[in-house]
Amino acid sequence: MRTSRQSISKWENGNSYPNLENLVKLSDYYEISIDELLKENKELKNKIETNELEIENNYQKSAFIHVTSKKDEGLILLVLALMGSLIPPIGLIMAPIIIKRNKKANTLYKLVYFACSCIYKCIILIYNGTK
Repeated sequence: MRTSRQSISKWENGNSYPNLENLVKLSDYYEISIDELLKENKELKNKIETNELEIENNYQKSAFIHVTSKKDEGLILLVLALMGSLIPPIGLIMAPIIIKRNKKANTLYKLVYFACSCIYKCIILIYNGTK
């Protein structure tokens, strides 16, 4: 066909169109009519858009799983919170640090918040019981 790659790139990007001679050669080469070359295939466009959305969703899911598996501190934070509840003065210092380190990507993030709130409740009960 003797067409430069720049020309083909312009065709693909919609910046220019092939001349009639090249259209005939393309239709012969791909064994389809010139009409099929010139008309937009809406079904194919819909499939491409659906695939692109699916790829994007899968990429986001895999990125979340990758972050979760790499830096999951949920169990460690939960153990520290429970240890802090056993030793009230240390728990009073550790609870804000634990809450700050806790992230939604951690597997046990809700349980860590619950354990930290229990630390404060235990400390208040102990403090009120000693009065």
